Amino acid sequence: MATTFLKALHTGKGRSIAQALGQSTDYVKDPDKTDNGEWISAYQCNPAIVDAEFLFSKWQYAAYTGKHHKDNDVIAYHLRQSFKPGEITPEKANQIGYDLAMSLTKGNHAFIVCTHVDKQHIHSHIIFNSTSLDCTRKFRNFWGSSFAIRRISDILCLENGLSIIEDPKPSRGSYGTWLGENKPLTNRQKLEQMIDAALTDCKNYEEFLAAMQMAGAEVKAGKHLAFKIPEGKRFIRCDSLSEDYTEDAIRERVEGKRKVKQRQAQKILPAKEDTRPRSLIDIQAKLAQANSPGFERWAKSYNLKEIAETVFWMKEHGITDVEKLAGECDAAVECYHELADKTKANEARMKEIAELQRHIGTYSKTRNVYLQYKKLPQKKRAEFYETHRSDIMLHEAAKRYFDSLGLKKLPSIKALKQEYATLSAENKKIYPDQKEARKEMIDLLTAKNNLERFLEVKIEPPDRKEQQESR
Repeated sequence: MATTFLKALHTGKGRSIAQALGQSTDYVKDPDKTDNGEWISAYQCNPAIVDAEFLFSKWQYAAYTGKHHKDNDVIAYHLRQSFKPGEITPEKANQIGYDLAMSLTKGNHAFIVCTHVDKQHIHSHIIFNSTSLDCTRKFRNFWGSSFAIRRISDILCLENGLSIIEDPKPSRGSYGTWLGENKPLTNRQKLEQMIDAALTDCKNYEEFLAAMQMAGAEVKAGKHLAFKIPEGKRFIRCDSLSEDYTEDAIRERVEGKRKVKQRQAQKILPAKEDTRPRSLIDIQAKLAQANSPGFERWAKSYNLKEIAETVFWMKEHGITDVEKLAGECDAAVECYHELADKTKANEARMKEIAELQRHIGTYSKTRNVYLQYKKLPQKKRAEFYETHRSDIMLHEAAKRYFDSLGLKKLPSIKALKQEYATLSAENKKIYPDQKEARKEMIDLLTAKNNLERFLEVKIEPPDRKEQQESR
């Protein structure tokens, strides 16, 4: 039941890049939250000095590209992934967070994963550098990135036998996302409920104020009517509430001049739209959140209908028993990963080709300047270097890149373009199959997860059972 939230980090007013990075990384690495750093992992960076390494990469980016930091530039991205209480260990949560970050960044950006265990729900904070590892470009957040991240997270959870949230409602990333529509009321909403209750039998405005005091609210009836609820830290002015809760509206309601419609309870789950398997409700967890006495009866009915739909879906797809379902799940996961690994390998090679083309282009453009520099006497080189610093640095960077690849002879641009086109065409053919394989995998894993929760057993294929019994 993991939820995710992505936030772009900026320097903010009055902070330098170093201060902003330090504050963010220090928070996620808090020893009190990570069992003294036990649940911290990183990719291409040292957790102890991650803020300094991110900062150094931005200096390199400015040197390579000539682009300097602006106030509204993103310096890093903060991703949070939360899990259902009691369903996952810190070690597994950290590994899933690492896999999520690697899948999102495609290994092109350094990141740190810190799993916090100080709350009832285990959750991981992921901070990845907006500047790429080669310091030549930045990560660009894209339209629909939140949906894409949630899909990746859901797949990882299903692969690890964890439950997921079905059709979560959009939010601004607060913990309320994890709770869905059953998230706790805000202080303003609680105050509005107190006002509704106090107005029930009041005959005049004075009785209403007295009823609010009897309910435990502090009253400030000066120029602006304001209340402070028992658990509140400050007064809330009525003119900042909904239109039915201003001072004038309250007086009208007392006098019977204004009618307020009864608030309708929100639906816990959306209507079923298709026959694909949907995850069962965790009744005990939801009971702790729901206030309706009929919720448990409704949830049990929903789960029975859903398990019947799951069995019907299995029958439609020729899956006659749980062992066959387990075998189909393993085959679907293997098929999806085989296709995904192929496209990832092609994408990695295409990235290498693009990088090689860029360095070859840079090498060719700066070659004449560099040759002039090398032919000059040692005494005249310093002045020439200052004038042509950028070209010389780029040329030397290209040479180091070629040396790192062990290239004795540079490949032709034409050959690289042909190889890139071949790999791109191959991936375009694979992508539809990969998308269909992912959909099939999710359906099968959801069906398997439903049956395991309903039957309270671990479903495994016969060959795996035999292996375990023989040990």
